[in-house]
Parts: sequence; C-alpha cells; structure tokens
Amino acid sequence: MSPRSPSVNEELRRRSRERILQATVELVDAHGYEATTLGDIAERAGTARGLISYYFPGKRQLLQAAVHRLMHRTLEAALEREPRTEDGHERLARAIDAILGLAVERPTLMRTHMALILQAEGFVQCQEQQRLAFLLRDTVTRYGSADVDTDYPLLRALLMGAVVAVLLPGAPMPLARLRSELFQRYGLDWEAGAPPEGGPPDGAPSPRHPAGHPSSGQSPRPE
Repeated sequence: MSPRSPSVNEELRRRSRERILQATVELVDAHGYEATTLGDIAERAGTARGLISYYFPGKRQLLQAAVHRLMHRTLEAALEREPRTEDGHERLARAIDAILGLAVERPTLMRTHMALILQAEGFVQCQEQQRLAFLLRDTVTRYGSADVDTDYPLLRALLMGAVVAVLLPGAPMPLARLRSELFQRYGLDWEAGAPPEGGPPDGAPSPRHPAGHPSSGQSPRPE
C-alpha cells in the first residue's frame, strides 16, 4: 500500500480537527464546561485523546476555538443566505442578528465563552477567531466605514456587551430592546436582518442616520 500524499494527510488532519471542534460545542452546550472532559470530547469526535493536545494547549483554548468556529459559520450563513445582498446596511443587520441569536439559542455555551474571555488569560487568538474577525471587518467595510480599524473593534465590543446583557444571570436584558438600540446606533431599519417576532419594543426610538449615512453624502460610520 502506497503512503498517503501530503495533501491527503492534510485533509485528514483538517477533518479530525473539525470533528474535535464540533464535539466540543455539542458537549459543552449540553453538559457545561466543567462537566465536559477532554476524554469525553475525544470519544464524541472519534479520535485519540492525545490528538486533542496536539492541536490545542488546553480545554480553554479548545473551547474558545470551537465557539469562534461556531460564530464564524453562523455569521457566514447569515451573510450569504438568500436573497444574497451586497447592501452594507442589510449585511450589518444580519451580522448583529446572527451573533445575538447565538446568545439566545445557545446560552450555556455563550455564557461559558464570555466568562473565559473575561478571565486573566483573556482572549485566545486562533485561526477560527481570525476568520470571524475577517467577516466582521468586511461587514464594517461594506457598511461604509471610513475608519475600519476604529469601527471594527467598536462593533465587536458592542456585540460582546449585548451578548453579556442577554445572558446576565438574574437580570437579562430583552433581546428586542438590545437589538433596537444597536439598530438605532447604526441607522438600520427594524425589518432588516432577521427581526424577532412581535415588532420593536414599546418606546423604541426610530432608526436614526449616523453621521456619514449615505443621505448625508459622506461615508457612513458608527457614532
């Protein structure tokens, strides 16, 4: 039997890594972070326990990579769903709804992810996070930002804050209210993206056009 080519080996490694990431999301979402072991993940992924350590320094890094992968895939699906659009405002609305939607649909997973980010070790840089960052930066660019290096981190911070607010134990903020505030900030129509049922919350302000909205003749950017 002839040895496998480098390209075949690379594809096998990619698939193995993907299985590990997917298993991590499924198990932590179902059982929580502390109750999920690397052995559990290896068993669900159908791979050797040692292979996880080959790809990831530890469980914290593994989980952050797995959640960033989930966020990237969710965001990509939202941006590319039919009808496809190049309209920057619609794409930003879809991006906001995609990230907020994860907080509602997978609260255990996202709460754990945010808690790990806020620990002393902080944010983990990985290829999954870089893919997510690329999509968000591209969204800000298409929205019309004149200063992506400033506006992308601001959008990221606002989304992280909104996710924490949705998941705050004992005092969660209503999704519709948070969405309304973000949409107002960026001058987005309520019906853009994937609006929740029930319409905008009572007393929600009408969308305003941020400084530089196309109607002003300048490049749009967040306030």
